[in-house]
Amino acid sequence: MSSTERDAVDAAVREAIVAGRTSLGIELGSTRIKACLIGERSDVLAVGGHAWENRLEDGVWTYALDDVWTGLQAAYAELVADVESRYGVAPRTFGAIGISAMMHGYLAFDAAGDLLVPFRTWRNTTTGRAAAELTDLFGTGIPLRWSVAHLYQAILDDEPHVPRVDFVTTLAGYVHWRLTGRRVLGVGDASGMFPIDDATRAYDAALVARFDAAVQERVPGLALVAILPEVLVAGEPAGALTDDGARLLDPTGALAAGIPLCPPEGDAGTGMVATGSVAPRTGNVSAGTSIFAMIVLERALERVHRDIDLVTTPAGDPVAMVHCNNGASELSAWVGMFARFAAAAGAPLDADAVFGTLFREALDGEADAGGVLAYNHLSGEPVAELDEGRPMVVRTPDSRLTLANFMRAQLYGVFGSLSLGMRVLEDEGVGVDRMFAHGGVFRTAGVAQRLLAGALDTPVTVSGTASEGGAWGIAVLAAYLSAAGDADLATYLRDRVFDGAELDTIDPDPADVAGYARFLDRYRAGLAAERVAAATIPPVAAT
Repeated sequence: MSSTERDAVDAAVREAIVAGRTSLGIELGSTRIKACLIGERSDVLAVGGHAWENRLEDGVWTYALDDVWTGLQAAYAELVADVESRYGVAPRTFGAIGISAMMHGYLAFDAAGDLLVPFRTWRNTTTGRAAAELTDLFGTGIPLRWSVAHLYQAILDDEPHVPRVDFVTTLAGYVHWRLTGRRVLGVGDASGMFPIDDATRAYDAALVARFDAAVQERVPGLALVAILPEVLVAGEPAGALTDDGARLLDPTGALAAGIPLCPPEGDAGTGMVATGSVAPRTGNVSAGTSIFAMIVLERALERVHRDIDLVTTPAGDPVAMVHCNNGASELSAWVGMFARFAAAAGAPLDADAVFGTLFREALDGEADAGGVLAYNHLSGEPVAELDEGRPMVVRTPDSRLTLANFMRAQLYGVFGSLSLGMRVLEDEGVGVDRMFAHGGVFRTAGVAQRLLAGALDTPVTVSGTASEGGAWGIAVLAAYLSAAGDADLATYLRDRVFDGAELDTIDPDPADVAGYARFLDRYRAGLAAERVAAATIPPVAAT
């Protein structure tokens, strides 16, 4: 593109930004809050971000709500600065805004809107009794992290706040509520709170009735639907930014009120959108602090599986999700240690260079990682039947410990628990033609993507927006607000968003498939050692 052509494009983008013909997406991930501004062709115009971390307080994984708002404001401010740097103008309005966040968990408020107990995130695994009893009551799997499991566990434990609960929502639902005043939730996020009826695309009325009946003796008068958010599907109006909401997001006062918002969604739903995988026999893998795979179903599963989530796309179509609490955090810790070694040796490298060097080294490793095993479990992992996590590297004396094998084992370890769950879906005969992948772990071209293809024995596709992930996905859902009357979501994504998009597909290498199968057999056997470690090695005492 010539400089004249580039100037013309930039001028058109500036005009669109000033006129508000853009869409803003913000996603609150486990370790980073991302903001993404897209144009009329869903192209990324600017980004912003803010790092944050959950905390283990009194045995509960949580985030402070004050950190939610300081993080959102910082991410938005960085995006505005990026816009100004690139185009010389500052946005004051948008065509639409979308909010996405980690699914599940428990945010409970009283009638005055005050938080009753600290936010309990998806990472908490203290709801075992509740999840088991609800699975039996409903006849469908209710995983530990689902919001209804957290609520029911609080009821079983006679927690004093329960009679005062007026509203229970997710993190995305909370932020959306504060920005718009609307207590609503996208159907995909809602499906991680309580089971959804595929026909009505709302909470399953028969299961709601069972729940209400089961808790009446403990909490007389509790009506579940009255305290859950209203369910909306993609494309439905979900309110507009209020004056207070605009000031919450942009304390400078530059952002105008009145901007429409799409239904708030969970990170699983935005991952499906970000990869264009919302039609049957399509799937996606999202890898971050957690890792999960979503496959859009052609038919219902034949059996109840306690650790397989039955959720929906943002349009309400049924999806099987394999969710693992532990993703790439342990891998990142090892990369950080190697980065420090490089700096200490007088050859400092930036984070991307360290990741790229180590990831590419993994391609030179043996197909089964030379007998080296890596476990990434920082917390409990229901899919692997672990109540607590103990990250471990394990090898036998005859294994071959090289940097290449070590890094391949670390990447395989990211996919280990996920593979256990995917084998369950394979046994159910669930078919997938192509798996899309997104998340920062796929930024180094051709490495994690190739190893995932071998692990799943399925072609894996990465798009040019893979590293932007859910923030881009929720921006696309925001843009869909104005197009929902013209096309269903799958058609919109195929024809308007991904038509002509840059896609890179890697087919599984037979050697990787066979090698990973050997790794996974050893990995599964070695889980016994991790259970012993969790039972015998206590956590480091807080200082």
